Amino acid sequence: ARPSGSAKREAERPLRNSKTSRLREAATRSLRRLDKVGGPSGERGILQSNMSSVRAHTRRVLGVRRSTFLLTVFAVGYVVYLLTGGIVFAALEAPIERSIMKDLQDARAAFLRAHPCVSDSALEELIEEVVKASNRGVSAAQNVSGEPNWSFGQSLFFSSTVVTTIGYGHVTPLSKGGKVFCMIYAMFGIPLTLVLLSALVERLMIPSTVFLQFLNSRLGHLYQPFNIRVLHLAIIAGTLVATFILLPAALFAALEPEWDYLDSLYYCFISLTTVGLGDYIPGDYPNQPYRPIYKVATTGYLLVGLTFMMLTLTIFYEIPELNLGSLFLMRSDEMTADPEKMRLQTPGVSVGTKYTTEDRFRESKDNTPSPEDTTPVHARP
Repeated sequence: ARPSGSAKREAERPLRNSKTSRLREAATRSLRRLDKVGGPSGERGILQSNMSSVRAHTRRVLGVRRSTFLLTVFAVGYVVYLLTGGIVFAALEAPIERSIMKDLQDARAAFLRAHPCVSDSALEELIEEVVKASNRGVSAAQNVSGEPNWSFGQSLFFSSTVVTTIGYGHVTPLSKGGKVFCMIYAMFGIPLTLVLLSALVERLMIPSTVFLQFLNSRLGHLYQPFNIRVLHLAIIAGTLVATFILLPAALFAALEPEWDYLDSLYYCFISLTTVGLGDYIPGDYPNQPYRPIYKVATTGYLLVGLTFMMLTLTIFYEIPELNLGSLFLMRSDEMTADPEKMRLQTPGVSVGTKYTTEDRFRESKDNTPSPEDTTPVHARP
């Protein structure tokens, strides 16, 4: 008897399924080969499609990229800021300069009247020599018993100002060999100092992160994460100002006979911000007691203070809302349909809890096999 129609279809179904599977596999292999050669549906086509999509969704303001527009506005504002500084400093300092110049002219005229045997040209030559020596770090007012500029304590202090880029400029190398060695010393010393300070900051970030987590556990139900981060930054910055600016300023005001508290505060701020104008130098007063120890202690203060200054800046830049530099990057112009992807592409944005050195240590400790584990290394997950 002939098989029925249903029985015939049931018998042909495995053949059709196997044929369909072979066709799908052939199509998949064709697509893979097409991808490898960069066909229309390959990686090249996808890349071109993505690039055109990005161009189509680029943020523009007045016909230019949004980041370019913001960068231009910022540059103009920066120039205005510089001009404002020049105007304010000129208005504040020019009258003082004119007053000092008038006092010097009066003193010079009084000296010539009191010493008629000294000619004006001879006095001018003497003043020029004194100014040249002062510009090179040699004070004509010190007697022969004064502390030399290149004692060990002074030289150590000078070395620290070179490698930390503070560079007061009150003492500079006088010989050609000293100038060459200073350049070579700074070439290697500055990167080494940055590596040291960065390593110290990374370790200080562990207790800082623990403190931030403590604030989140106590205040997370009351305030937004941004507000807690700002509070954390304010506490760290306040500790920095109190410990490394306000308190040391009081100590310098007590140790330096010619400094008041404002002068000491000014010195601490100018030094820790690495501006280093060189108008106030600790330990340069004549007959300063324990000058070498004083210089070494000041060197240690500068290194520790710079470390905590870098720590504060690191915490500041880890707050995405305060990182204004990301607005000027060209990648900020790209508008994606996925806001989470855009957030992850933004520099400085952290996802969830910060992955710190402490977390890496804990993870490596958890992944370390026990002595009883006999699983081969390549077979472990």
